Amino acid sequence: MRQEIILSTSKKQEIIDITPKVNEIIKKSKVKNGLCNVFAVHATAAIIINENYDPNVCLDILDALNKLVPAGIWRHDKIDSNADAHIKSTILGSNETIPIKNNELYLGRWQAIMFCELDGPRSSRRIIVTVIDD
Repeated sequence: MRQEIILSTSKKQEIIDITPKVNEIIKKSKVKNGLCNVFAVHATAAIIINENYDPNVCLDILDALNKLVPAGIWRHDKIDSNADAHIKSTILGSNETIPIKNNELYLGRWQAIMFCELDGPRSSRRIIVTVIDD
């Protein structure tokens, strides 16, 4: 089963917990045990798994990325001034695959699936969720 999530983002950079939306898709699929792949269909966005309890973790991730990959110094910036977003997306990755157990994501206690907006705000960010039965 494959389904799409459409997100609108409101900031230049933000991290959004999409775990509930992905779990809804898994519930609909009726897959008891299998795999779930979550894929961002964008070159300036990413999918990560990290803590969802303390919002400072997400802010710290963005701060660390901004220190590691500063804006405005790359060749691609001559085209559309978002080279840093492309580089950050490459570092983080466009997808994650998570086990499904008992018809839900098999994540750790504090883990969540996060969409990373790196070049927003955007009105129609697409995420493809593919659920595969064992």
